Amino acid sequence: MRKLFWVMAYGLIVASLAGCAAARQAAQPAPGGAAALPAYRGPKARISVAGFDVEAAKANSAIGSGLRQMLTDALTGSDRFNVVERQNKHKTPDIIISVAVMEFEPQPAGGSAGIGGGGAAAGGILGGLLGGGLNKAYIALDIRIIDAPTSEVLAARRVQGQASEAAGGFMAGLFGRHGLAAYANTPMEKAIRICISEAVRYIWEGVPKSYYRY
Repeated sequence: MRKLFWVMAYGLIVASLAGCAAARQAAQPAPGGAAALPAYRGPKARISVAGFDVEAAKANSAIGSGLRQMLTDALTGSDRFNVVERQNKHKTPDIIISVAVMEFEPQPAGGSAGIGGGGAAAGGILGGLLGGGLNKAYIALDIRIIDAPTSEVLAARRVQGQASEAAGGFMAGLFGRHGLAAYANTPMEKAIRICISEAVRYIWEGVPKSYYRY
């Protein structure tokens, strides 16, 4: 009887460990280090992504345009949104996504001079976010979720991505298509991918459920 008890107990432990392993496998992050969204087959929200405002010193309008294209594609691919252009006469968006590129550090440098030669101010802001290691690529986007008819800001948050190692080579073509080829296979590519993924997650969570009706 005691032998049977131990056999059953051992079987329960093995099954429990297998279940934990399966759960860990299901929760593996998406390529680039950002957590993947769960599958979705429900109603969608109709949104439009406005042109990116570029506030970061090391970014420009071309980078802003490339990031906007990446976010637009990622939102469409999430199966949660109908993404339309604002000039579309037949489909008007209910939500406008407004984005500002606040930080863009492809190759930050450590040291007391701050990050990327930005001095003490940059060191204070980014240094606190990145921790002790300042040799990481970093990007931060300020996102506002706006009701299109009323212009009311429904939610706002800063999302960010950082990485110290390069992303896989299979993303080079995608980055080239979005005008970001200079950062393909670099830590900045990975940081951008993480940031875009977090932006999609935040927009999904931040758009009120009543807007998901298409």
